[in-house]
Amino acid sequence: MAKTAGFSVFSVLVTGSDQGIGLGLVKRFLELPCPPKWVFATSLDLQGEESKEVRELACKHPNLVVLQLDVTNLESIQSALKEVEKCVGEGGMNILINNAGTSSPNDLETENAKDMMRVYSVNTIGPLQMTQAFLPLLKRAARRSPCQGLSSSKAAIINISSIAGSIENVVFLKNVKIIAYRCSKVALNMLTKCQALEYSADGIMSIAIHPGSVKTARNPHPGMSVEESTQGIMKVLSTLSEKDNGTFLDWLGRHVSW
Repeated sequence: MAKTAGFSVFSVLVTGSDQGIGLGLVKRFLELPCPPKWVFATSLDLQGEESKEVRELACKHPNLVVLQLDVTNLESIQSALKEVEKCVGEGGMNILINNAGTSSPNDLETENAKDMMRVYSVNTIGPLQMTQAFLPLLKRAARRSPCQGLSSSKAAIINISSIAGSIENVVFLKNVKIIAYRCSKVALNMLTKCQALEYSADGIMSIAIHPGSVKTARNPHPGMSVEESTQGIMKVLSTLSEKDNGTFLDWLGRHVSW
């Protein structure tokens, strides 16, 4: 178990958390010795089979709220924001984890505008729009926090990126083309850097995290378990400080090349 005994936040929202890494992060927050008063999980389809586990989890944890959310739809984002604000009130939002993501199998020969725009819409524009919408709640949490400097206990934007978006370290290119996904994560990394520069004055930190190669329903290739990845991410979140603002880290807290 990650050493997160002293980690405590009032509220956290994880996009794309009906399965995989997102659901794993929701579980890790609920398992904390001092869990958040509010944990918000989101799903594209609340009635779908993929949402069954997180719905059942909400029945056992009164501090877990499951919301319908499409990060590419502004009306959906605003609807989720209103529900979150009803719950958190003046406490604001401590952590926004932009985890929702998608991909396409296309290589350089087959990549096309339609698929690329769909991937960018979820992986890059989605985190931008979510942060824009929830920024007032993040600022509210930062103002109310007794913490000095920057930390995820105060207010943080956590963008789930990928080493596939590292320009310096282009790994697995021969075997895993996923051109749109790679390009969208490079753009997400730049967005993270811009957010770090812009929002630090408001007491909000921003980082990008590579969760590792994780075996999930959508990614059945060999890799570590969701639990191992998310336990690592939780430990990283619990130890973040001002020096980490605007960095690209992996699930073990190691720096990843841009």
